Amino acid sequence: MTFLHIIMQGGSVPAQEVTQMKLTLFDLAMKGGWVMIPLILLSFVGAYIFIERFYVIRKATKEDQNFMNRIKDYIHEGRIEAAMALCKATSSPSARMVEKGINRLGRPLQDISTAIENVGKLEISKLEKGFPTLATITGAEPMLGFMGTVIGMIQSFYAMSQAGNNIEVALLSNGIYTALITTVTGLFIGILGYFAYNTLVVRVEKVVFNLEATLTEFMDILNEPVKKQI
Repeated sequence: MTFLHIIMQGGSVPAQEVTQMKLTLFDLAMKGGWVMIPLILLSFVGAYIFIERFYVIRKATKEDQNFMNRIKDYIHEGRIEAAMALCKATSSPSARMVEKGINRLGRPLQDISTAIENVGKLEISKLEKGFPTLATITGAEPMLGFMGTVIGMIQSFYAMSQAGNNIEVALLSNGIYTALITTVTGLFIGILGYFAYNTLVVRVEKVVFNLEATLTEFMDILNEPVKKQI
């Protein structure tokens, strides 16, 4: 008795048939075949990279609004050691950039600017750690899913060729499950990875903007005494 036939008759589905129609996520994963193993493993790796980088980048975006004002006061007052101590006590990319600039005081402004820019690039490189891996996972997941689809279709056609004229749905079910489940899983994880990657990129761009603003403000501070003398 089919489910549609029962509905047409206005009857109810027997408890035994209801139990048979239930399909858990674990069952789906098992039906997906061995391709589900790398899909799931890569999804965990991508999730770890996203969560770890998200908190690191969020910490880097938190800046003390009075940091540069205090640096400005210390430099104008000639308290270079106090400015250095403040930079070391402040754990942020901007503070490390300014610390490098203070270490270069007395040299040409262009040399100071170049040294600060190099530190900024290193800081951004640290924040982008794991980005290539996350991007690779995002692109590889759908392809692995499609590979599972091809494998599933091969299994289905092979089962059809072996069955001859006695083709049954049960013979084709494993291949069809593999074809559909791996494709959906790969696309789903790939889409999530795409959004996760771009979320991190946007946050890093915000840090880059803050570092550029810090560089400009620090160089303005160094130029201010010269302007006052003129």
